[in-house]
Amino acid sequence: MPAVPLPARPAVRPPALRPGDTVLLVSPSGPTRPDRVARGVELLTGWGLRPVLAPNAYARRGYLAGDDALRAADLNAAFADPTVRGVLCTRGGYGAQRVVDAIDMSAVRRDPKVVAGFSDITALQLALWRGARLATVHGPGAAWLDERTPPASAESLRTALMHPEPVVLHRLPTEETAPVLVPGTATGPLIGGNLCLLTHSLGTPDMPDLAGAILLVEDVAEPPYKVDRMLTHLRRAGALAGLAGVAVGQFTDCADGWTIGVAEVLAERLGDLGVPVLGGLPIGHGVGQLTVPVGVPATLDVAAGTLTVSPAVC
Repeated sequence: MPAVPLPARPAVRPPALRPGDTVLLVSPSGPTRPDRVARGVELLTGWGLRPVLAPNAYARRGYLAGDDALRAADLNAAFADPTVRGVLCTRGGYGAQRVVDAIDMSAVRRDPKVVAGFSDITALQLALWRGARLATVHGPGAAWLDERTPPASAESLRTALMHPEPVVLHRLPTEETAPVLVPGTATGPLIGGNLCLLTHSLGTPDMPDLAGAILLVEDVAEPPYKVDRMLTHLRRAGALAGLAGVAVGQFTDCADGWTIGVAEVLAERLGDLGVPVLGGLPIGHGVGQLTVPVGVPATLDVAAGTLTVSPAVC
């Protein structure tokens, strides 16, 4: 029997987290800091959740949070354990792509649960979308830093994890990407996350079909010419053909010595695609990062400056 085309398969929404639920804190990418995780544990406990550290959450092997086998084992243990209702990544960094092929997707499909993270975790989220059509949550990691993610960021994450209600994000004129605008409205599943990880998914089974989708992009510490190179790569590969729209989040610490800025690059490389583009969304690595579901229907309204996204949980 031929495989069902991905666009014909609806997103799978896991149950919303409830007070008393156990959430496993995993580190699928880079090594994490115990002091920041302790703050995240305090926050999650305050929401009535029961955060538990995965056995290898503090493992370290150079720029990785332990060997690939350890990181994959923590993920698979979380997906297989019926008492675990949420899987929260401590941070990004690098390494998720090295373990996604080892994930037991049958366990994910048997018992869908909330998965949250961002940055390098985009690789995990794309794999879960491909293998289980799982809607996930693009938001701060459990290694919490109050200076970057103040109370509004915490409330945004709590709402996305624990309440099955739409999320509405507003364009902020103060964001560096705020000038990146192409008028119009668009509807479609919100797909994407970190631009670098999306680009490095080209040629793998996890690269999503973006036809009819609203593409979400954000990044950190990538100079404008590298952002240009990544978007050009996606264009030349045909990955951006048929997009419904583009939601542009934070491009943080991307300045370099050239006179062209990242907003100008984004406007040039996205502005002629013939679809609505909304920049200035507080999604990504910047101060005040907000949480957004991915893999679920969304509406982009450039005139109103809003991105409205269906909940990732039910």
